[in-house]
Amino acid sequence: RRFHKRAQIAAPRSSGGATPRCPFISRRPASPASPLRAMPKKWIPLESNPEVLNEYAAGLGMELSAHEFTDVFGLDEELLAMVPQPVLAVLMCYPITDDTEAADKAEDQAAAASGQPAVPASGPGSAYFMHQTISNACGTIGLLHIAGNVALARKPGSFLDQFFSATADKDPVARGKYLEEPPEGAPNIEEAHQAAASKGQTGAPSDDDEVLLHYVAFVNAGGRLLQLDGRRPRPVDCGPTSDERLLSDVAAVVKRFAEITKSISFNLIALVGK
Repeated sequence: RRFHKRAQIAAPRSSGGATPRCPFISRRPASPASPLRAMPKKWIPLESNPEVLNEYAAGLGMELSAHEFTDVFGLDEELLAMVPQPVLAVLMCYPITDDTEAADKAEDQAAAASGQPAVPASGPGSAYFMHQTISNACGTIGLLHIAGNVALARKPGSFLDQFFSATADKDPVARGKYLEEPPEGAPNIEEAHQAAASKGQTGAPSDDDEVLLHYVAFVNAGGRLLQLDGRRPRPVDCGPTSDERLLSDVAAVVKRFAEITKSISFNLIALVGK
């Protein structure tokens, strides 16, 4: 069953009902203090659009003959129930605010103080994780986090096949740098990203615009719901999950995000079975 190609996400009813798709950019110059200024290389951001993602992912080598990216209509139970199963992963687009930055920092400090390894080598919570070193590349990083952690075939010789083979034994920092500065002879994803970013229903921003939205991925890693965000030092363990509960568990996390940001401008795209 396929959804309308431009479905809108709804906030929990207690938060006021439906909201438009994520606004694309804020047309204002980026602040010198912005965390997005810390990355010297800058790409055009991807639109939060399942059609764009399906074409982009397939072009990179993700086998999507039996799966596809699709919009999530909303966070209420009856709307979540409309999403085809199984749900393999979820990509969330959300607004960056001072409150989200402060919450992320506090969470990361607590995780570091716990003494637990940033990414377990094996077992529950182990995952392919990489850092983001390119501004506005969060959509591609989210897609790579999904491709690296779900059991979908990759086309031999494709970008995904070569990238994950080359970076399997690297740490998250080195993986990010490999994407930013691929060695001579290695496949370069930048052209494919820029081509995908030029598509969709909204106009691309100028170089002077600050993009105030960010993508993160959610996956089931051995029974743990992980939030994978390349701007953060480690995956965020959001608690136990299962293949059957993945979408509803993500929805609960998104509701907490909405409380922190005091915004309902969220967009969810799920990777599902057709």
